[in-house]
Amino acid sequence: MAGAKYYGCGTAVMTQNELIAAFVAILGADRVLVNEPMKNHTTFKTGGDAALLLVLNTEDELISALRILRQENVPYTLIGRGSNLLVSDEGLKGVVLKLADGFDEVSVTKDGLVYAQAGATLRSICLEAIYAGLSGLEFAGGIPGCLGGGISMNAGAYGGELKDVTEYVRVLTPDLKVQTLSNEQMQFSYRKSAVQKSGCVILGAAFRLTPGDADECMETFNCLNARRKEKQPLNFPSAGSTFKRPQGNYASALIDECGLKGFAIGGAQVSEKHAGFIINTGEASSRDIYELICYVRQEVLKKTGVMLEPEVRLLGEF
Repeated sequence: MAGAKYYGCGTAVMTQNELIAAFVAILGADRVLVNEPMKNHTTFKTGGDAALLLVLNTEDELISALRILRQENVPYTLIGRGSNLLVSDEGLKGVVLKLADGFDEVSVTKDGLVYAQAGATLRSICLEAIYAGLSGLEFAGGIPGCLGGGISMNAGAYGGELKDVTEYVRVLTPDLKVQTLSNEQMQFSYRKSAVQKSGCVILGAAFRLTPGDADECMETFNCLNARRKEKQPLNFPSAGSTFKRPQGNYASALIDECGLKGFAIGGAQVSEKHAGFIINTGEASSRDIYELICYVRQEVLKKTGVMLEPEVRLLGEF
């Protein structure tokens, strides 16, 4: 296959091996993963192989990789820590770009903002703020995943949303230019932002917080996380809340009302602890999870008239 065009991209110039060699030259062989199981990169612990997965640690690496991919017309998918993803059992064609452990610096700027790179966990950002005596991010300390995904979908919990504290967001535009977007330019709304359809890649974001007592902030952080552990099935693989909150109601309440707690398809189950979570009980496939999502939506619509909208992002063919 050394002479084949890369994964069927007819306009590509490089062969598969040449493309891999180009990425190895930028990243090193240990961060260029061929036929990499996506179950190792998602919190559902399911998914087929990524044809090629690149682990990126710097903005320059990201720009270099994207430049090659666009020149070669190779499709790509950007992920962080895989906390809100369901990847097809058939895997992903093209290239997966992962921003996580090496793209996760958090710092307090001279003007008192907390700035974090896209791969930083929301937990680590919250703790860094608390250590600096800054309050306002405690609500996000238990939200799984990283900043990039959280900002893109305006993640929230316990009455707070990232839009409430975001000062600005740094993005990489489709023409590979770095741009800074204000809170207003991000056009935040419930689980949405302007970057979702813009083709921009989130590089990082800054938060404007308020001075607070570190001990009191830590107590709030610990209290919210204790509530999360008590009410959510954190001992099973999941993607967090499976569905968005319907207007005037809660997805979990509607699912429970329909008697679906504990209902399972294959290894996927509506959590008996929290009906808003679909969990992998151990041997679920992505197909099991997808079919259960579809079934729950169908039953809730039939019995309550409400169409639930998935919060989980689907990647690949289902």
